[in-house]
Formats: sequence, C-alpha cells, structure tokens
Amino acid sequence: MVRTRFAPSPTGVLHLGSVRTALFCWLYARHHGGQFILRIEDTDRERSTPENVEAILEGMAWLGLTADEGPFYQTERYERYREVLDDWLDSGKAYYCYCTKEELDALREAQMAAGERVRYDGRWRDKTEPREGVDPVIRFKNPLEGEVIVDDAVRGRVVFQNEQLDDLIIARSDGSPTYNFSVIVDDYDMRITHVIRGDDHLNNTPRQMNMLAALGAEPPKYAHLPMILGPDGAKLSKRHGAVDIREYEEEGYLPEAMLNYLVRLGWSHGDQEIFSVEQMIELFDIKDVNHSASSFNPEKLLWINQQHMIAMPADRLGERLMPYLIKAGLEPADGPDPEHIAEGYHERADTLLHMAASARYCYEDFDVIDEKSAKKHLRPVILEPLIVARRRLAELEHWGQTAIHEAIVEVAADFDINMGKLGQPLRVAVTGGPVSPPIDVTLWLIGQERVLERLDNAIEIIEARAASANS
Repeated sequence: MVRTRFAPSPTGVLHLGSVRTALFCWLYARHHGGQFILRIEDTDRERSTPENVEAILEGMAWLGLTADEGPFYQTERYERYREVLDDWLDSGKAYYCYCTKEELDALREAQMAAGERVRYDGRWRDKTEPREGVDPVIRFKNPLEGEVIVDDAVRGRVVFQNEQLDDLIIARSDGSPTYNFSVIVDDYDMRITHVIRGDDHLNNTPRQMNMLAALGAEPPKYAHLPMILGPDGAKLSKRHGAVDIREYEEEGYLPEAMLNYLVRLGWSHGDQEIFSVEQMIELFDIKDVNHSASSFNPEKLLWINQQHMIAMPADRLGERLMPYLIKAGLEPADGPDPEHIAEGYHERADTLLHMAASARYCYEDFDVIDEKSAKKHLRPVILEPLIVARRRLAELEHWGQTAIHEAIVEVAADFDINMGKLGQPLRVAVTGGPVSPPIDVTLWLIGQERVLERLDNAIEIIEARAASANS
C-alpha cells in the first residue's frame, strides 16, 4: 500500500511551497488508494512554537488535506530515537565525537584555505576513549566507499559518492536527535513508501538512505519537487505571496481553487486549467511532475478562484459567503439570503471578500452617492422616467426578477428610451455607484422597501439640482 507523509516543521507557518508539497503527497496517496500521514517535526525546540503548530493544523483543515494518521509529534518519540542511537553505538554504526567548536572551526578554516571541500574529517570515527570536559555529539558512521543511487521520480537517476559524504551528527551534545536521523527512524516506523518533498532536501537523501540501510530497511521511493519562484524569478518570499496560507482564507479564496492553482505549479494534464478535487485525485501522478521550477502568478490564482466561484452551486457558495458578510460588519438577516447574493454576484467577484464588499448596499443603506456617477446619470432629463419607474415598482405585488424586468422595460418603452438610459440611473440611485449585477437582479436583491426609499432620495437630489440650476 502507498503511504506518503507530510512532515512540516513548526518553526514557521504553512505557506504556498509547503502546501504544494502536502497536496502532492495527499493526491498521490488518494490516487493509489493509499494512506497520507501527517507528522510534525518539532525537534527544534527553540524555534518551534505551539502557534505555528496551530497554523499548520488549521491550514491543512481549511484546505481539506485530511490525514489518515497523525498528527505525530517527534518530541513524543525521543525514547524510540534513543533506542536506535544506543543500538547503533553498541553495534559500531555510530560513535561519540568529542570535537570542540574551536577544533571544528579550525578544521573548516584550514580546508577553506587549502581549497578543499569543507567536511568533517572523521577524526573520532575509530576512537573509543571519552574526553574530559566535553559533551559529545553522536555521528553516524557513513560508508567510506561506494555510491548511493537515488532513482528520483521527478529528477531521474542521481548518483552520490560516499567518499563525498561526511559522518553526519545524528544527536546533539544534549542528547536530542537531529533532523536527518529522526526522519529516517520515523519513515521506517511509519512504513512510508514514498517521500515527496522539495528538492532542497535532495542532498540529504543519500545520507538518509545510508542510515535506512543501517536500520535494515528498504528506502522509500523519492520524488524531489522543483522550487516555486516568484514572478520575478527570485526565490518565493513573503513579498511574492509566500505568506501564512490562512491569509488566503481571510482574503476569501476558495480552498478548492487554491489546490487547483498549486497542483498546476509543476504538474499538468494536457491543456486543462480547471480541476475539481475529484479530478485531481483521478488524474494526478508524480511521474508527470515537471522537473523545472514554476513561477507563482497571483493574477492566475485570482482567475482560477473566480472560475471556481462561477462553477460552484449557489447554495454552497452562499454558505461560504456567510462568514465574510459577518466579517464585513453586515447582518445577513437584514438582507437577501447569501445564496441569492452568490447567484447574482458569482461572475462579478473574484473572492468571497470581494463579493461581500460588493453586496454591502444589499444589507445596509449608504449615506452618499458616488459624485461622478450622480453627475453623469442623475440628471433632470431622467427625472420623469425615474418617477414613473418608482410608481410602477411600488405597484408590484410580487417582488420578483421577472416582474421587475417587465416594469422597467415598460417604462423605457413609454419614454422611448433604451434600457441602458433608464437602467444605469436606477443602478446609481439604488446602489450608490455605477457597478452591480443586471438591474432587475440588483433591485430584487435590495428589496422593494429599500429600492423605493432610495429612489425617493435620488428623485429629491435631481429635483434639488434642477431647482438650483433654474434659480
């Protein structure tokens, strides 16, 4: 059975690069009917925080990347790591190194001065006597000869020479395990079959494979994903959008759209751009991942989000919209059902936050009409058609889109003007601005009572301006 894992470190929050890794791991497991494991690698006690753990868990929950097992915490597995360390020390697979910081600094400087590769020279590899006054680290006794071959699912065959790999520290002087060591124990114990991660981990892989061999374990299949770059070609950073993934939730992006966008950063299926989660699961395979770096494009993300909003059924989109209306300080009970807002605005908003802001006038009155729009559209020439339109709308017994549309068409015909000549003044009068869904939808959403009150206000404005112009 395929078993993948996502193993973030809570030294930071969940950002785009991490989410893409999690997504590829999750999709590969789902595609093959396997299992997806979540592991929190929190051995860096100084930099790991509970707040970052919470950020990771909340981000994964929002995206719907549910784990079959976990979260497991490395800090809860120290006894297991100690067990393996003791076994390796006893069997000669690891050893205590009593080098001081000063000695290692001197070694590094001498190697650099000689133009040599900076690496630990194994000076304590075959010593057994302890050194007074020094708390030792534990190093893995890496093979001195031979090669390690990584058959990477993305990058292809990569060969490393063991003579180029020094003896890695696997436990610090305080006894705590290091990243590379705890990872291989976890992958072995958790029966991980496929390790999918960023290509910045590729240089760790030969050392980890050698340590897995020391455990008597077959290494998993590896797939190292290319980097995500910013639009300028530089490494993705906060200024490009590599922020806490929860910020995208706050801005009103749909999780399905976020996953859709990220899956396309390095993977494709023909020319298809829009994918449902079900389609991603059906079609995704790690062998189809491109080995070249991808560039983050915020405009493309916004477009994909809008496409998902357009495609989502109005009732579901309305449910997603509800918290954003509340966040905007609006009371959903004071206006139309959010499902109706979703139906009317889904082609005119690119995020849920944008949709909530655009629909504000459906829930609360405005104090000021946009001056430029009022000057252009609320003119004396439209006064009489507006008065008649107001009367016709007031006479409607059923406030529905069809009845509203027919009333406006009739008034426009009575005055021999096209719909735009009447519709835009109506729009400005009832929304305070020049942009909204079709006018019959807009009036229907705002409601009859509010529409009539706002038309009265607009009529008063036009009459006041006409009086002022004649005085």
